Amino acid sequence: MDLQKKPALILQLKSIIQSHKNQSLLLRDLEKEVGFVQKWNFMAVIERYPSMFYVGGGNRMPPFVSLTERAEKIAQGEAKVRMLMEPILVKNLRKLLMLSVDCQIPLEKIEFIGSGLGLPANFKNTLIPKYPEFFSVNNVNGRDCLRLEHWDSSLAVTAREERLAREGFLDSNVGQEKVKISKDGNYAGPFAFRLSYPAGFRPNTGYLASVEKWQRLEFPSPYLNARRFEVTDHKARKRVVAVLHELLSLTMEKRMTYSQLDAFHSEYLLPSRLVICLIKHQGIFYLTNKGARGTVFLKEAYDGSNLLEKCPLLLFNDKFMELCGRRATSSCVTR
Repeated sequence: MDLQKKPALILQLKSIIQSHKNQSLLLRDLEKEVGFVQKWNFMAVIERYPSMFYVGGGNRMPPFVSLTERAEKIAQGEAKVRMLMEPILVKNLRKLLMLSVDCQIPLEKIEFIGSGLGLPANFKNTLIPKYPEFFSVNNVNGRDCLRLEHWDSSLAVTAREERLAREGFLDSNVGQEKVKISKDGNYAGPFAFRLSYPAGFRPNTGYLASVEKWQRLEFPSPYLNARRFEVTDHKARKRVVAVLHELLSLTMEKRMTYSQLDAFHSEYLLPSRLVICLIKHQGIFYLTNKGARGTVFLKEAYDGSNLLEKCPLLLFNDKFMELCGRRATSSCVTR
């Protein structure tokens, strides 16, 4: 079993157990919940983490699994965490829709990345109806789509721009004169991205010159409609990088799988050769080498293998990981 999947399996099993009225799951019903193949992965997790999962039964009572007392105590704080997460989720959903060319996305695609966004499994019925001023669900060509009801210009600011504003470099006049590109390609300019390369990476003068030219290149906001730009234009190509950067920034762990990004080609008019685009900008994105099932990380969001900023839900999930004696839920090797 892939070690990176264990935290996800632990949290998924926790949620399955909590979804049952008696807060326990008969082991014979585990296959019904997760399928025959995945059942064995979950059985391994149950056996591996007795501090998290309690197995009971015997004396004519069928074996079952439930949370331990320590795990249940942590789980009691979940309702408060979900309340803290709700305004974050609503804001990020609105931004996700604002990035799209038609301000609408099929619900099945949002569900595909829902766990990465931090959305509850039943968000369509629990979260969306609470905000009719922001969202509506419409049938478009036989598919239920989530549609933006109200455009808010104050939200049309990227995570990159917010960082530059905090650092005082959002003024378009800053960084255009007298500021030199560093040896790693970074500089303080309003259209620059933060770059990070492996320790052994030694760029030559020609490479740095091309990076400098690209870093200084102006580009349209990702929140402007992509249909307005020619895909062959250099500024439009840089805008695509900004779109990918913003999409990753909207997720809890600042990462998405290749297949998840690929699912949004039509909504964001992403390039057909998406992986090549990501590889070309290896200073911004870190790619795991696992083909279509690989993952794309936003480098600047990590310090080595640790996620720099965590939302309330990730901090809450980390408590379960600590109980299991594991590292935090968000980790990757980016250097």
